[in-house]
Amino acid sequence: MSYLIVGLGNIGFEYADTRHNIGFMVLDAWAQASNTIFVSSRYGSVAEYRFKGNKLILLKPSTYMNLSGKAVNYWLQKEKIPLENMLVIVDDLSLPLGTIRMRKQGSDGGHNGLKDICETLGSTAYTRLRIGIGDNFSKGRQIDYVLGSWSDDERKMLPDILTKAAEASKSFAAIGPDRTMNLFNTK
Repeated sequence: MSYLIVGLGNIGFEYADTRHNIGFMVLDAWAQASNTIFVSSRYGSVAEYRFKGNKLILLKPSTYMNLSGKAVNYWLQKEKIPLENMLVIVDDLSLPLGTIRMRKQGSDGGHNGLKDICETLGSTAYTRLRIGIGDNFSKGRQIDYVLGSWSDDERKMLPDILTKAAEASKSFAAIGPDRTMNLFNTK
């Protein structure tokens, strides 16, 4: 069976180390740990990973966050992957740093990447893995915080967060979202 695992982020050096790019960071950590190589392709960087008899297409869209739907739609069609076999990894301000939550569907929660995917696909019925980045910013400073670099304390926590999110993503493909939510959704 085939799965599409999408890590949301923005391309470009200026975004590489920002909280908004945690989706890219999860896939990069996963690839590095498994000697998987991303190649530049249409609408993104793509890697193929085999896990428990399944083919996982890892996608880092190159369309910028607010146009992620174009890349997602293209790769779903190209690989003939049903919507229920897609997982989108995304940052979430409303969750404490390091908290992960998998949901089988839902609103975009104000996240522009999810909003564009929902609008492009005409559906909210796909699984997403939300990773908490916290909300340690002053009123009116949300964009600066999301597009800001990690603090030294946050950076120390990142390896564990990225590993846990990659494991949850693999679990999604191996045992499905319901059992994965029971194992990985943290309080």
